[in-house]
Amino acid sequence: MRAAMRFLALPVIAATLSVGATAQAASFSCRETPIVRSNAALAPLSAKVSQGQPLAILAIGSSSTEGIGASAKDRTYPARLQALLGKAWPKSQVEIVNAGIGGETAPQTLTRLKTALAARSYDLVIWQVGTNDAVKGGDLDAFKAMVGEGISLVREAGPALAILDPQYFPSVRDPQRYGRYVEAVGDVARREAVPVFGRYDAMREWHRSDAEAFKAALWTDGFHMSDAGYDCLARDMANAMVGMAAPSRPVVAASR
Repeated sequence: MRAAMRFLALPVIAATLSVGATAQAASFSCRETPIVRSNAALAPLSAKVSQGQPLAILAIGSSSTEGIGASAKDRTYPARLQALLGKAWPKSQVEIVNAGIGGETAPQTLTRLKTALAARSYDLVIWQVGTNDAVKGGDLDAFKAMVGEGISLVREAGPALAILDPQYFPSVRDPQRYGRYVEAVGDVARREAVPVFGRYDAMREWHRSDAEAFKAALWTDGFHMSDAGYDCLARDMANAMVGMAAPSRPVVAASR
């Protein structure tokens, strides 16, 4: 079973993170889903948050980052996450740069990641990776090596790093192959002590809890996330990040 961490938020933080939830998002439960795999923390952000310094975050990946399925740019997960972190860390100016391009595989995103990191400095990179690779298939070992290369690249550039793994969707044509790619992301991240936002497990748990209500989390194509899905994802990510950026806060281990 995969290990996960559930971060205990103070009531004021929990209330802050629930602000902005859409009526559609409220139709299915996702707030309490443990979404972080790994014991790694985002300690490098702690000092900046405590001192009220600005934070620059790069969100890079494919359609889930770009926001395909969202009704507007402010309904994408990076936009929602920026708003939520801004409320949780009011003394810091939080900027999330959305560098998502739909349809990309890991090699294409990795090339852009190199360019982005050379162009300016960031405090954190959130790398959404694996969905299109898993759908299309290919050399799994080469994919794992690519994830490892990306991790090394970010570390050499200096920012903290967190990975967002593939989404769950019930209509996947080859669930075994898709699952192997999800596991590959987790395996490489654990080896390198990089935190993973376990979106696949989180969304699968939403589906198991209420398959009918889960339909609200996906766009009309049954693959990309909807406004409701992106909102729930952003709230889970924000809650986890608040915990990881404050490692002195108590945590409770959970498992599936």
